[in-house]
Amino acid sequence: MLQAIRERAQGWFAWAIVILISVPFTLWGIQEYTKIKEDKVVAKVNGHDISDNDLRRQVQQTQNMLRDRLGPNYQPDLFNFAVLRDNILNDMISNQLTMDNTLNMGLRIGDAQVRTAIMSTEVFHDNGKFSKERYDQLLASQRIVPASYEQSVRAALIKEQFHNAITNSEFATKHELAEVVRLGQQQRRFEYFLLPVADFTTEAAVTDQELDTYYKQHQSDFTNPEQVKVDYLVLDSTQSHAATKIDEAELQRLYQEHIDQYKTPEQRQIRHILVELRPQAKPEVEQAARQRIQELRQRIVNGEDFATVAKEASADPGSAPQGGNLGMVAKGIMDPEFERASFDLPINTLSEPVRSAFGFHLIEVTKIEPEHVKPFAQVRDTLAAVAKTEEATRNYIQLAERLGNLTYEHPDSLEPAAQALGLTIQHSTWITKTGGTGVLADRKVTNFAFSPEVIAGNNSELVEVIEGQKQQAVVIRTVEHRDANVKPLAEVKAEITTKIQQQRAQAAALKQAQTLAEQLRNGQALDKIAGKYKIVDSGLVKSSGSSANLPAKILSTAFEMPPATVPKVSVNVVSVPDNIAVVVLRAITDGVLDSTPEPERNRESQRITQAQGAAYYTATLEYLRSKANIWMAPETATSTNPGDE
Repeated sequence: MLQAIRERAQGWFAWAIVILISVPFTLWGIQEYTKIKEDKVVAKVNGHDISDNDLRRQVQQTQNMLRDRLGPNYQPDLFNFAVLRDNILNDMISNQLTMDNTLNMGLRIGDAQVRTAIMSTEVFHDNGKFSKERYDQLLASQRIVPASYEQSVRAALIKEQFHNAITNSEFATKHELAEVVRLGQQQRRFEYFLLPVADFTTEAAVTDQELDTYYKQHQSDFTNPEQVKVDYLVLDSTQSHAATKIDEAELQRLYQEHIDQYKTPEQRQIRHILVELRPQAKPEVEQAARQRIQELRQRIVNGEDFATVAKEASADPGSAPQGGNLGMVAKGIMDPEFERASFDLPINTLSEPVRSAFGFHLIEVTKIEPEHVKPFAQVRDTLAAVAKTEEATRNYIQLAERLGNLTYEHPDSLEPAAQALGLTIQHSTWITKTGGTGVLADRKVTNFAFSPEVIAGNNSELVEVIEGQKQQAVVIRTVEHRDANVKPLAEVKAEITTKIQQQRAQAAALKQAQTLAEQLRNGQALDKIAGKYKIVDSGLVKSSGSSANLPAKILSTAFEMPPATVPKVSVNVVSVPDNIAVVVLRAITDGVLDSTPEPERNRESQRITQAQGAAYYTATLEYLRSKANIWMAPETATSTNPGDE
């Protein structure tokens, strides 16, 4: 089981997890920078705490990711924050459960795999290659210790082992595969003809009563939206950053203050030999295992090579072929008893038998890398970049506060703030509640533009707009306003007349198509029923649409129709753009597994396996959750949105 799990710790899912836990590079908001929050516990999972700060950080990172992906289409108010927060908390609980389970199973990830994962993460690349300098700088800018980040990558890869072990254990039976192929490769032949709606247009006059009724029932179709013109000031964080200078004394202070970030904890290269023993083994079985481990120890004491004995006798399939070598290991990964013995053991010394949850071990430490602190000179440039960013952020916050104060003290004008801060008042064209361009595309800005206080002639509050790594503080004032209004009937009379005539023609064409369909069901020939309209024969086609000439709506309708019952035919009527189609089903040919090419059978089998594996994984998480001791704070789902405060 363990070997199967280890072998599956690779592939796209591993890299997807690494990407998901990669550091966020969006600056924190003004409010987040200035607030100090109590790190209260929002959930407990089998004794492990999930803090409010960790949860808020995950929520913020998710919001930043959504903002980066959606760009100008990102509208925070469209996302239900309470639901988003609850979903992320549930994910964090699931992650803790899977981590507990995988650690209990003794799963491990070697240093080489961690290094490969980190070096493959594109955000750490410079000119297409991994950059150690960029890696250190980006982690330092987020106040993340490299060792801590590397442990998080290791943890993610360990959890991925668990995921793959479950999802890859599923398989598709021949019956399941045959049924999927029968439906998925099914072909149908049908005929159809189109009744153009335009053929049923009449010159009958549209009465004033019809016009008035349609107008009143569809007034929302003829409404001019509410509009405003605004003046606004924009303070850009990048302007503060460009003017910021940092002295060496400040860099030395930062180095001493955050020296823990530049420490690499002690690591040991460990090899071991395992005699497997279950925790609840009977005394006689335990005695046999104890005797076996002593025999192996004596062989090594008598001069046999440790690696040779490990390859021959160790019950750990992951390390035995490597002579028991587990690679470089830091604290916090291994079984507690195994770890305690390993980090107490002098180098190149054979341990006494060590009992863990997996059995008895013989341990040797072949290399020790002591704790190491990077010298100031090595991290000076990284510190300078971080310090400059922090100082620029402080300057930006101070300027933003001044902007907010000045526009509050002079609520009827932007001029005093513009003159004091050297900003230019910008002017918009008419915009609606869907927003304008630039900062006016932000939903918070638009909401203020249409608020009663701003429409009344007051400056808005300070609004924070985040675009990538750039922050902007915006204040607006509405200078012109147009209420939403319904266009007069006289203005839209011609448009309504056309719509009513189209509705009449559509209804007439549909009625005629239904009459013709009924005649087909009663046995009349298709060519006589179709008359002047062209009959199209689809030939045998699949539902995926093997012919680009077949309208999608007609194709999907044909595959939803039931088989014909003799002597009746299977007929249906469907509306397509500008036409009504009459569809007659002629033949159904099911897919046959034995006739399906091997590559296609493999693809179908893989799809079934993936679907079943995903369902099994979900069920496993639900089972782990049902057996776990989980507590959640009652106010968890009602907290405020950190991204929009």
